[in-house]
Amino acid sequence: GISPWQGLLGNSCPPRKRPLRTFFGVAGKKDATAADPEQSAAGEVTGAPRLKTANKMVPSSSVPASGPTQGLSTRPCGLRDTLVKSLLKQKESSYTHLQNFRFFVGTYNVNGQSPRGSLRPWLSQDGEPPDIYCVGFQELDLSKEAFFFNDTPKEEEWFKAVTESLHPGAKYAKVKLVRLVGILLLLYVRTELAMNISEVEAETVGTGIMGRMGNKGGVAIRFQFHNSTVCVVNAHLAAHPEEYERRNQEVRDICARMQFHPLEPGCPLLAIKEHDVVLWLGDLNYRLEEQDMERVKKLIQTQDFQALHQHDQLKIQREAKLVFEGFQEGEISFQPTYKYNPGSDDWDDSAECRVPAWCDRILWSGKTVSLLSYQSHMALKNSDHKPVSAIFDVGVKVVDKKSYCKAFEGIVRSLDKMENASIPSVTLSKREFLFKDVKYLQLQVESFTISNGPVPCQFEFISKPNEDAYCKPWLIAKPSKGFLMPDSEVVIALELCVNKSTATALNSGEEKLEDILVLHLDRGKDYFLSVSGNYLPSCFGCPIQTLCYMKEPIREMLPEAIRELDVVLHQVMPI
Repeated sequence: GISPWQGLLGNSCPPRKRPLRTFFGVAGKKDATAADPEQSAAGEVTGAPRLKTANKMVPSSSVPASGPTQGLSTRPCGLRDTLVKSLLKQKESSYTHLQNFRFFVGTYNVNGQSPRGSLRPWLSQDGEPPDIYCVGFQELDLSKEAFFFNDTPKEEEWFKAVTESLHPGAKYAKVKLVRLVGILLLLYVRTELAMNISEVEAETVGTGIMGRMGNKGGVAIRFQFHNSTVCVVNAHLAAHPEEYERRNQEVRDICARMQFHPLEPGCPLLAIKEHDVVLWLGDLNYRLEEQDMERVKKLIQTQDFQALHQHDQLKIQREAKLVFEGFQEGEISFQPTYKYNPGSDDWDDSAECRVPAWCDRILWSGKTVSLLSYQSHMALKNSDHKPVSAIFDVGVKVVDKKSYCKAFEGIVRSLDKMENASIPSVTLSKREFLFKDVKYLQLQVESFTISNGPVPCQFEFISKPNEDAYCKPWLIAKPSKGFLMPDSEVVIALELCVNKSTATALNSGEEKLEDILVLHLDRGKDYFLSVSGNYLPSCFGCPIQTLCYMKEPIREMLPEAIRELDVVLHQVMPI
């Protein structure tokens, strides 16, 4: 596959990406079914493949799973590159064609158990070997050590069990492994397709205790396959029938907080829904709405799954457009996957006596995805859940090299002509901003519009000479930089807020709400914006000894009097 985002210099066709076959060190004659490369601390792949788990795990939801992907270009997103990328995206249909690849997606809540026997009844049931495996687990380890230290030997056990149970009709390389406490996601690709995988990133989001801990939440792996972007999410959501609204919120939290760092510094973060294909699997924990146990069992016995599915919380919430909007799920033609007595196919007969439910689900979004099968696998009995699998045909955009070079060269020629014709120029709707009666910790916002002319431009607020920041600490511009296509516009919000670090100097008059912002256009001129305002002094940010000696309200005192009182008190009562 050829990426349109790399090597955008000159008028010739940009070089192809370094294939993942090189990164993996995968040799065509290796006997192992799945190869896992040795990883260095920097995230680069070195050495020969071997069967082992990744030596770097994500310790928290705020830390990326890996550094920059192995050996790929990390050139900054300059104006020209950004524009070429955008124009190539618009012309993508002229140099790509769709080709179907088979994806296996599986989810299994293992209830803290270790693997017993082969997983092939789940992972290798289909006659045709998949091109890509996406395998997720929940409740990998229920021990407190796994929760507090994010370390568990069961990661190695299940990784090895999956690796040994992949389809015998093909050889696979492990692309990525990511885990958050007991939520594990594995991604494999057929070795002959490894060269077409690139831009692999992984992230985690905890939504458990206090809305942040990793006992619940999601892990995800995103990658580019040929010229299509794919994101795979494995989630474990809140339990109990009455908590469906919390589950809805956790899905929204995962979508909002799961952001991937691009390989090229300066480029915007990528969200889950900004991918061509999203595959979402996991123990989503949605239950049956207010159903009697005996009635549920009767419907299961008669295999009237359609009638039973009408009471499924996920179906109800999706139809109300309260969760997973834009996603699809296949028809459910298998019995509920929870809750069983471990080691059997018998329903839960413990004191809790859980009502059966389809907790384990697989959904997808994407215009080129076709579901081939969606089923549970009753042969695996060592958990109180049954594993679920879905097989998809995914239409992937494959690049034709000659057509791509032709499109690329045409764009470069048109850009050269346009750049020689003019320089960037914008119009600002407002250049002077007055913030009236600013109070402590009360946010005030003033906005203005940047309207671009016929030339694409990149703008940024820059610092003035001998200053570290582009603005005073009580002010911020959102966004502070960006890119504008021709004849487009963007609204900039200037947010002013006085906090404890800035209030003291404003109370005493040592600082004033006055600043000049410099808006710089790449290859263009600078624009100057005047910001001013009046601050209403308050006791916040004022030393306690000064407040004790004030004979009148602080807002009725002159700033000079406040400063003089501060000086006198520091002389009499030095700190």
